[in-house]
Amino acid sequence: MVAKMLPSPWISASVLVLLLSLHPGVHAFYLPGTFMHTYSSGEAISAKVNSLTSIETELPFSYYSLPYCKPPDGVKKSAENLGEILMGDQIDNSPYRFQVNVNESVYLCTTDPLTKEQAELLKKRARDLYQVNMILDNLPVMRFTEQNGVKIQWTGFPVGYNPTGSNEDYIINHLKFRVLVHQYQAQGDVVVTSDDGVAMVESDRKSGFQIVGFEVVPCSVRRDPEAMSKLKMYDKADSVNCPLELEKSQVIRENERITFTYEVEYVKSNIKWPSRWDAYLKMDGAKVHWFSIMNSMMVVFFLAGIVFVIFLRTVRRDLTRYEEMDKEAQAQMNEELSGWKLVVGDVFREPSCPKLLCVMVADGIQITGMAVVTIVFAALGFLSPASRGMLLTGMIILYLFLGIIAGYVGVRVWRTIKGTSEGWKSVAWLTACFFPGIVFIILTVLNSILWGKKSTGALPISLFFTLLALWFCISVPLTLIGGLLGTRAASIDYPVRTNQIPREIPERKFPSWLLVLGAGTLPFGTLFIELFFILSSIWLGRFYYVFGFLFIVLFLLVIVCGEVSLVLTYMHLCVEDWKWWWKAFFASGSVAFYVFLYSINYLVFDLRSLSGPVSATLYLGYSLIMALAIMLSTGAIGFLLSFYFVHYLFSSVKID
Repeated sequence: MVAKMLPSPWISASVLVLLLSLHPGVHAFYLPGTFMHTYSSGEAISAKVNSLTSIETELPFSYYSLPYCKPPDGVKKSAENLGEILMGDQIDNSPYRFQVNVNESVYLCTTDPLTKEQAELLKKRARDLYQVNMILDNLPVMRFTEQNGVKIQWTGFPVGYNPTGSNEDYIINHLKFRVLVHQYQAQGDVVVTSDDGVAMVESDRKSGFQIVGFEVVPCSVRRDPEAMSKLKMYDKADSVNCPLELEKSQVIRENERITFTYEVEYVKSNIKWPSRWDAYLKMDGAKVHWFSIMNSMMVVFFLAGIVFVIFLRTVRRDLTRYEEMDKEAQAQMNEELSGWKLVVGDVFREPSCPKLLCVMVADGIQITGMAVVTIVFAALGFLSPASRGMLLTGMIILYLFLGIIAGYVGVRVWRTIKGTSEGWKSVAWLTACFFPGIVFIILTVLNSILWGKKSTGALPISLFFTLLALWFCISVPLTLIGGLLGTRAASIDYPVRTNQIPREIPERKFPSWLLVLGAGTLPFGTLFIELFFILSSIWLGRFYYVFGFLFIVLFLLVIVCGEVSLVLTYMHLCVEDWKWWWKAFFASGSVAFYVFLYSINYLVFDLRSLSGPVSATLYLGYSLIMALAIMLSTGAIGFLLSFYFVHYLFSSVKID
């Protein structure tokens, strides 16, 4: 279900912005989604409609792809940000008109006789459980259903339905809206104290009504099309008591004429404007949810703490014993070296595919930085659910500008491995193109599928060129600048020399990669519960707003990834395996393998309603992008911490 976190920082910010806006000398701004509008009685408000969505197919379609009534002044698209377009949103105006505090039953229109294609399309959309997403004053419409005695809330209402045991499909053509309004009283004057004395500032906010809730009861009603077509749009219509018997419901059939009507009821509410989103963010069974999460956190802390303490004691014991010996004993010990000391001449030998390693580490740091900054801003209320698409837009913008850090890290690691800056430009170029290039290829394939289905989720050609322009005009130059800074940074020198002839690695009974792959289970244990809620918010249309806890989970994940990578690196060195570079990366990065497996598990057991190869392909494509990003991020964290550990370990003891 939908996770809840009371958005107190968001409310505080809203109050601060409101106070600032009252001062005539202050040019106030509003946090995204926090603009407060006050309406007077009788003032007209137009509802908007978003794309039709379904958890059955995950293919969004335009609202007006179905034969619905259109506004008298024509269909007009609302301004959309980058995130909304990428998410498949298409927000249009609608003919549904609301007059504040005016209860009415209104006629909209009667369609022409349905063609065979229109009737079949309506039936298909109804059977695929498509929902109509309507918005009033930036609030999604909410409906309530009862299943097994439990009251469940949903956003949107169905296109139609197919009753059990019936061969007919019925369309939802009558809507009973319930609008909750809160009466707002302007505060009059605000007293502002300054160094010069006390000044009186008049408030420019008027008294009136604020919309704090938007609910709907959908139903199907059969009306006489001949009589209803004589009415004009917004004429009065008869009220309807929902639900109705099937004999009185509007069937979807070829040559049928469908009449659309709606009712509006205004109810005064004590809910205040800053709290109006709480109804969308709350969830039943929250205690069980939080108990499971806290239990998982305690287990992770306990296991990671034990591993960390044992690890520190082992390494410290080796170093302390060596430092307490006299020179003669040290010389004798050098002849009888064992464990990690035997690989002193190979531990910093250049790994295979060093350029690819530098690029993957750099992209991982860029993704990690983007995730941390985004979650912090979201936790502070800047990216609330009221700001549609702002979360994704913010992530893209942050990723572009963090290219300078990626370029710096990639080139710095390259200089450390190679001992020279030669070839740094190709490293910076690959850093700028590796992860975005893979994502671009996957999205192009998925987009061609969406184009073929004529879905609103398909990106327009113009957006492709916009993304390419942002990529090559912002990300690539900044990555090259970061790479240039990396060439001028102080070099990291190895504490020991590398032998010319590589040391032979002893054979092991089991491949070391099995241990590396198994290491990803511990980091996965820190996030698999949260991963369920994230996947539910993406694929089941639920709101996700526990960014405060998500930040804690991310912090835990970083710690566990570092510890797991350090432990495995030390274990490999102890068995004289000096090829630790890639293993340190994948020791923590292997968590992505389990994330992808969990995504498949979620598809099979939690998205059983997801139908068709197209929907499954889209799901797996997006899951692959998510797993790749997690692999690069966690792998980069584990590699960098392991590198600094190995550097510290071999610089702490002098071995000739």
